Order: sequence, then C-alpha cells, then structure tokens
Amino acid sequence: MNSSNLKEDSSVGNASAATNCKSVTVMGLGPMGQAMAGVFLECGYAVTVWNRTASKADELVAKGATRASTVHEALAANELVILSLTDYDVMYAILEPASRNLSGKVLVNLSSDTPEKVRKAAKWLAGRGARHVTGGVQVPPSGIGKSESSTYYSGPREVFEAHRETLEVLTGTDYRGEDPGLAMLYYQIQMDIFWTSMLSYLHALAVATANGITAEQFLPYASATLSSLPKFVEFYTTRLDEGKHPGDVDRLAMGLASIEHVVHTTKDAGIDIALPAAVLEIFKRGMENGHSGDSFTSLIEIFKNSIRP
Repeated sequence: MNSSNLKEDSSVGNASAATNCKSVTVMGLGPMGQAMAGVFLECGYAVTVWNRTASKADELVAKGATRASTVHEALAANELVILSLTDYDVMYAILEPASRNLSGKVLVNLSSDTPEKVRKAAKWLAGRGARHVTGGVQVPPSGIGKSESSTYYSGPREVFEAHRETLEVLTGTDYRGEDPGLAMLYYQIQMDIFWTSMLSYLHALAVATANGITAEQFLPYASATLSSLPKFVEFYTTRLDEGKHPGDVDRLAMGLASIEHVVHTTKDAGIDIALPAAVLEIFKRGMENGHSGDSFTSLIEIFKNSIRP
C-alpha cells in the first residue's frame, strides 16, 4: 500500500485533528467547491472534502486533501463545514440522513436559493444542534482566493466573527446582519441586475451583428453605456427612497417611444423581439396606470403591484 492510499484509508477524524489547528470540511466539489478547497490547501489548511461523485475529489486529494467516504465522516472531521451545492434541496438530501452528526457543527452554506428557504434551513439546522451562516459569493470560481473579491454573509454575528479569518481566505467578507436570509437577498438582487444587464448586452449585440457590427467593434460603445449606469443609479437613489418620480428629467411617455423604436429596429434586423417587447409591455402598464408624465422610475410602482391590470 503506497503512502497516498494510506492517507485516504486513515481515519478522517484523526487526519483533521492533526497539529494544524486550521481545518475545514468542504462539501460539494463543483467548480466553486473545487476552487475553495484548493485555496484552503494553498493557505495551509487541513481540508476534508466530500462529493457525491467521489472522483471529483481526486485532484484535491493529490494536493493533500483528505477524502471523506461518507457524509458522516465529512461532518465528523471538523466543526466548520463549507457547503457549495446546487441549492438547499440538495443540502437536505445530503444532510438529513446524517442529521445525528450535525450537533455542534457550523455550516456555512454558500449555495444559491431563496431567502425564505435559507431561513427555514437555518431553523432546521438549529433544531439539530447546528449553527448556520448564509453566504452569497459575488464572484465566479476564478475570483476565489482574491482579497478584492467579496461574499455576503448573514446569521449569528458571534458565529460569523469566530470564523471570519477562515472565510476571508476565500474572499473579502461583507456581513449583512443577523437575519440568515439577508445575505441571500443581497445576492439574488445583485444577480437580478447582473443577468438582466448581460442579457440586454447579448440582445443588443445580436442586433449589431445582424447589421454587420462585430462584438469587438461594439465593445467600446457597450462598455460606455454600462459604465454610465452608476451615475444614473446615484442620481435617482434619493428620489426613489422618497417615493418621488417627477418628470423633470425624463418622462415615461418619452421612454415608451424609445422602447418602441428599439422593438422596431430589432424586428427589422430579424432578431427575436421578446426581450425589448417585455420592456415595452411594462412601460405600457405604467402609462395605463397614469404615469405618462412621471419619470420612468415610477415603474417601480408597477413592479411592486404583483396583480396585473
């Protein structure tokens, strides 16, 4: 039996209880989990890893990680357990059969889901003697291990503070509050902006390429428009907080005409109009609700009213 096999066959608990007091378990070895476990190893942590497809741990084991063969072993290895899973349903599927091993554990769940599901999960874990810290990672796997990257966290402050140093190995930390749902809320509203913005870029590029403009040619103009958005957001922030939408700078009726032109340009280019048509429909609803002379920001009232006319 060679030394690497001896390493894997040894007790997981003994391996993590070695003289190195910096230790952590990472469960879920997709691209994000792989990156996290790798960074911990680079920083001298004793890392125990587990994944439903065990072969995903091979490269990490070769770098010094300890492979847990079962969820029970993964939980037993360390107090601090990092979860990097598809969603919270996967968490239940993995942890429920091993729930007797949850007592005394701190689970930092960096999986994506809804704030309400996060709050329910925190209560579920508390009922089994575990403490839950929610995380919302703001960067792709390539951003892990970089101090300029950031992750939202929420949950019990004393638990977060106790493990802040370890979490800051992964990214900078942005603690949002005691409510376990807050980190996930901040994460999801950022994703709302990100995916909507990136989809609008792809749509505009499709119209551009249909007219012979390459992505490289379009780049400086797309970048300029996206770079201008923070100024608009800053300008409208106070008005939005005050619930005021004066039409002194822009009017919804003007915006409606602009979006109609975008839809027509898209149609003329032979490109799918679904995205700008959806925007146009929202502008029309604003007009129907008497906001024609107000700023386009009045559309926030349409979003708040989930019952369509």
